[in-house]
Amino acid sequence: MVASSLRSGALLLCLLGILAGCAETELAVHNAKRLKTPTDSTPATSGTFKVGKPYQIKSIWYYPRVDYSYDETGVASWYGPGFHGKRTANGEIYNQEDLTAAHRTLPMPTLVQVTNLENGRSIRVRINDRGPFAHGRIIDLSKRGAELLGFVRQGTAKVRVQILEPESRQLVNAAKGLGPGADAPPAVPVETVAVQQLPPVGQAAPAAPAGQPVQTAAAQSQLNDARAAQILSNPEPVVMQQAVRRTRLYVQAGAFTQIANAERMRARLSGLGNVQIARAVVGDTRFFRVRVGPMANVKEADKTLDLLLYNGITNAKVIVD
Repeated sequence: MVASSLRSGALLLCLLGILAGCAETELAVHNAKRLKTPTDSTPATSGTFKVGKPYQIKSIWYYPRVDYSYDETGVASWYGPGFHGKRTANGEIYNQEDLTAAHRTLPMPTLVQVTNLENGRSIRVRINDRGPFAHGRIIDLSKRGAELLGFVRQGTAKVRVQILEPESRQLVNAAKGLGPGADAPPAVPVETVAVQQLPPVGQAAPAAPAGQPVQTAAAQSQLNDARAAQILSNPEPVVMQQAVRRTRLYVQAGAFTQIANAERMRARLSGLGNVQIARAVVGDTRFFRVRVGPMANVKEADKTLDLLLYNGITNAKVIVD
């Protein structure tokens, strides 16, 4: 009886902590976005390249970095009317009708492919803001992006987010003013040569047209890169259809390289129900992922995630598998 009472009391404290945590999260998101309001009357509409320094939101640290191998599943949300016309984290003016998104760590700008795993719809969006700061979300899409992916009404969706490396490099170079092809070694200019048939022997050759410019392959490449960067900066609203497969939601408590550490975490979470260790290989490294679930829906996953975070498991996150 005593043990049962203690467990009930602990559960009550956890639930109170979760409610307080949710309120703090909403306040943090509100304040973070408010700080981006422009102070001048005619702010610039184009942003700059930005990675940013590590930052902390509600006791959790985030470390922005360049990662061209980024590929993650999780839950997406969207934001719009309250922030339309305000400045984003890299200095752009947010337009809820553009195909853009907020991400916690990817460089700005970056181009990513976002696929709704529930209906197979897939679009390309440009990262130009920081967020989302609500726990359990991996990307915050513009209103237009959410409309095309089909989750405006429900507010969230299970998604896969993949970085598009070549396009992202072009965007970064354009934002830095280096030109989209700056990563490549400089090519030797190759001139195009006009071929003209020679006249028969004894006849004078026709005069060459004056003032004909000679265009090099390098110049044409620069024009092509400029057009590509312009297109990438404003992705066209093209919706691709991917195959839909059955997916499940889990809350991952951590990923360990040592099985003993994974076993200890599983034992710590044993009171939460179905806790499993899933093996995965990333590159040349084998990981043991401790996760709780599967969850019935996003709401249940959010509650479990908040419980883990409240108990100090700050690396916990919602994943889709």
